[in-house]
Amino acid sequence: MPAHPFEPPQGRTETLVLDSRALAGNLLGDPARRTIAVYLPRDYDQTHVEYPLFVALASFTGSGLKLLGWQPFGESVPQRVDRLVASGAMGPVVLAFPDCFTSLGGNQYIDSVAVGRWEAFLVDEMLPAIAARFRVRRDAGGRALLGRSSGGYGALVHGMRHADAWGAVACHSGDMAFDLVYRPDLPKALDVLARHGGSPAAFVEHVRQAQRIGPEETTALMVLALSATYDPDPAAPLGVRLPVDSYTAEILEERWAAWLRHDPLRLVEEPACQAGLRRLRGLFLDCGTRDPYALHYGARALARRLTSLGIAHVHEEFDDGHSGIDYRLDRSLPFLYRSIAPA
Repeated sequence: MPAHPFEPPQGRTETLVLDSRALAGNLLGDPARRTIAVYLPRDYDQTHVEYPLFVALASFTGSGLKLLGWQPFGESVPQRVDRLVASGAMGPVVLAFPDCFTSLGGNQYIDSVAVGRWEAFLVDEMLPAIAARFRVRRDAGGRALLGRSSGGYGALVHGMRHADAWGAVACHSGDMAFDLVYRPDLPKALDVLARHGGSPAAFVEHVRQAQRIGPEETTALMVLALSATYDPDPAAPLGVRLPVDSYTAEILEERWAAWLRHDPLRLVEEPACQAGLRRLRGLFLDCGTRDPYALHYGARALARRLTSLGIAHVHEEFDDGHSGIDYRLDRSLPFLYRSIAPA
């Protein structure tokens, strides 16, 4: 068992609250007022430098605010960065932790009429707000975006679509190869919905009133969140439109094609996304070889395609699964810093 890190964070955390126009009117009825926790390095008040900005995106069922939390025999992200800075592995940075949680349990960090325009929130609203209040670099080359699982997906897609906003990205076990990662969960979600008359709205209302939800219900909630993100129906309750026949679980090809358009393995074939990835100063991908969602196969396929396209990247594998892999930040955080730090 690792030793517990008793040293508290050396910097301080401030809170930024935004009333977002990009998130207003989402079909979930989720609040457009959002909190961003910003961790400032220990010597922030004693310097006049503009620090690199790192933004951390949470995995499904998480929030950026959770990444600040104490944990036994482990480190919060600020504690980890403090240690890496003290060891000389990287220099000081400003860290931002946006709360992007939704009432469907999480976020893929892209624009959706149902869930909200999260790309616009992060790029067009959050970044200027942070730059206006804190001493951070304002150029894309001075910013990094990172995340795991859904957060890793968001970081990767932002790197593809918004290289004008981000200089480097790190994707830990990010969603990709949708045929492998998502299709096995679709019939599972239908089984759960069947207990609520097949109605996504009735199931979500059950979740809202439940004292607790189990793993099967969490899986169903995730499928609804993905549906409302990748192929929303503005006319449907909550904007949810499933890509399967509710009786036979057969894939509805037109609907599934709408999901696949958001798969990084499809996006990488788009010239605009290739151009975005080429503009990045750093691209880091990793995944455990025992990932239960088979995400390591998608990461391998993406890395192979990036290599064939001549797009610079780092792809690593490690002997572990999907959860409890925060220690991998010891690899990505210094890489991101080296990628964007001034010479």
